[in-house]
Amino acid sequence: MESLTDHARKNAERWEKQSDDYEARHSTQLAENSMAWGCWSIPEAQLHVLGNVEGKDVLELGCGAARWSIALAKHGACPVGLDVSARQLEHARKNMRDAGVDFPLVRSSAESVPLSDASFDIVFCDHGAMTFCDPLRTVPEASRLLRQNGLLAFSAATALLNVCWNESADRVDDRLHANYFEQRRFEDADTVNFSLPHGEWIALFRKNGFVIEDLIELRPPENATTTYTDYVPLEWARAWPAEQIWRVRKL
Repeated sequence: MESLTDHARKNAERWEKQSDDYEARHSTQLAENSMAWGCWSIPEAQLHVLGNVEGKDVLELGCGAARWSIALAKHGACPVGLDVSARQLEHARKNMRDAGVDFPLVRSSAESVPLSDASFDIVFCDHGAMTFCDPLRTVPEASRLLRQNGLLAFSAATALLNVCWNESADRVDDRLHANYFEQRRFEDADTVNFSLPHGEWIALFRKNGFVIEDLIELRPPENATTTYTDYVPLEWARAWPAEQIWRVRKL
């Protein structure tokens, strides 16, 4: 890999240590919902974020164990999976062998991707590198990697969730605890996450040649279940958006 930023190195170290535990906790949900968005696994067939992927070159940023990319390959796409963690990519290779599919895997940060300009029709991630990398770096990289009229789509936590996070209780509640305009970088002992206020996302997309097609605020169904129980309670996510999907197109 090329030289990593300090936060990318910290996140890579975290995933190296926690990859096996993550797979043990979440593999059943992820395997049963391989083309689904967010911690509540809302199906792509319902949301239509990526559209028809047949014959398209697709880059998954922060692919983890590559279940999304494996499913896309079975739908006729030509995927490439990218992740900063070697251990995550080991899980991806096993899943690819089990599924009988093969495609390139790249170990890299999404902030500096060792792939050629205009190589992809779609760049996407589901709570992947667009959360753990600096969007001021990843959005320009996505623009560079996409062909004309290419699609960038990604899910992430909402700004509302971030400002309602109660640091002392280490959970979300129904009060505003943080300054909305200053919520950009979130760091704890293990990880560094990034987010932007909506206006800054819009300005960043426009600066890098994107037009916004959709902002989907995810609302799980009443009977939804998840293995990501430490993210947000179902009742909260049904009252306020905890996750969002940006869908933007390169001019």
